[in-house]
Amino acid sequence: MSKANTPQKSAIEQRINELVQHSRTLELYLNEVLEREATVTRLIEEARLASYALQNISVDKENEALMPIGIGVYLKTNIPSIDKLLVNVGAGVTVEKTREDTLHYIESRIKEFEIGLNQLGDQKKQITSQLEQIQQQVNSMLHQAS
Repeated sequence: MSKANTPQKSAIEQRINELVQHSRTLELYLNEVLEREATVTRLIEEARLASYALQNISVDKENEALMPIGIGVYLKTNIPSIDKLLVNVGAGVTVEKTREDTLHYIESRIKEFEIGLNQLGDQKKQITSQLEQIQQQVNSMLHQAS
């Protein structure tokens, strides 16, 4: 009887090993999703700060500002009245836009980032659910084997 159980136990152990490997792969993918989620969250915050700054800068007069020049060093500078802004639209392309168009662009980017963040949240839920299912399967198989 114990000899008949040995192939069965071996098959269970092999299946458990496969599930553990799959679980590790899912954990790596989950970590990647979490990193992307953090990046998108930072991008949303940066876009909101840009929008806030642009909305609160005086349009009609010169503004004083600090310009970063690297490693935490800033240069005090004057910004002339804001008629046009330069907006990087990707692939190294910069376009001149009005203040209002720039604000609309920022808001559309925030919406895109939020959609991406929601999709990452859905992926995170799916992966977590799969990991829980694997854990339940492994626990059940371990219980059967003992």
